[in-house]
Amino acid sequence: MTESERFMEDLLAEAEQQDEQRTEAYFDLVLLQIQQMQEQIAFNFGEADKEVAIIKDWALRKNHGLQVKIDFLEKKLEAFIREKGVKTLELAHGTLKMHKKPDKVELQDVNLFLKHATPELLTVKPEEVKPDLAKIKNYLKTHYKPMPGVAIIPGKEEFSYKLNNQRKDDEDGGPQEIGIESQPTMLSRVAV
Repeated sequence: MTESERFMEDLLAEAEQQDEQRTEAYFDLVLLQIQQMQEQIAFNFGEADKEVAIIKDWALRKNHGLQVKIDFLEKKLEAFIREKGVKTLELAHGTLKMHKKPDKVELQDVNLFLKHATPELLTVKPEEVKPDLAKIKNYLKTHYKPMPGVAIIPGKEEFSYKLNNQRKDDEDGGPQEIGIESQPTMLSRVAV
């Protein structure tokens, strides 16, 4: 091999090495760009989460005030129907209702109850005996005195109202009933 051929071959090898280094540098830059884009994506999601938190906080603050007003107006509605002395009142935009929930029966001492219980007040399953609350409740309706180990929890009077929604964005499109547990109060009707 002559000196000029060797020089050309060295020159070609050097050019190939430089070309390979440039190719590796290019793909290293591609990796760097991918890393930067992934960091930007993560940053964007982080910023979006912060914005969502800000919006949710705003909505909670805004809706809290509305809920306080709704609670106040519900109490006024309850006071109004109590003052009227009726169980149901149909109005143009909804219905007001006052109804008493049924009494509940609670076993305070199961063993004491089982000592005094008659068979009709029990549900017997093979190898299992347990009180039948519905039967106990019916028994108490006729005997009026609770058996030992049984307590009567009186049903509370409950106020509810139903809105006549005319909007199509309701899921079922029908009236929406809202109930709230109430304590007997002596509120007079106050003008809004």
